[in-house]
Amino acid sequence: MTNLPNCPKCNSEYTYEDRGLFVCPECAYEWTLESLTENNEDEKIVKDANGNILKDGDTVAVIKDLKVKGSSSSIKIGTKVKNIRLVDGDHNIDCKIDGFGAMQLKSEFVKKI
Repeated sequence: MTNLPNCPKCNSEYTYEDRGLFVCPECAYEWTLESLTENNEDEKIVKDANGNILKDGDTVAVIKDLKVKGSSSSIKIGTKVKNIRLVDGDHNIDCKIDGFGAMQLKSEFVKKI
C-alpha cells in the first residue's frame, strides 16, 4: 500500500486518490500535490520602510506623523506600537495604539525596533 499525504485541511489520515486528485472522506476536501507547494510559496512577506521583514508580535515605531481619519489628533513620529498583527489588504498591520485604540497601519510608514 502506498503512503498518501494527510488532509491539509483536517489532517485526516484516511485520504484516497481519485483521477489525479487527493480526496478526504471526512471533510470532502480535494487537492493536488502541486497546489500544496504553490500555497506555501504564495505567503506574503511584509516589509517595513527599511526593508526589514515583519512578523506577528513585533514592535514597530511610526516614522512620520499620521493623520487619524475622523479625529483632530494625529499619531506622532516615533510612536511605539507593540504586538502587531499582519493582515491582508492595503493597510497590512492591525494593532492597538495607546490613546487611539484599534488601528490599521501601512507597513511603509513604520520601522521595526
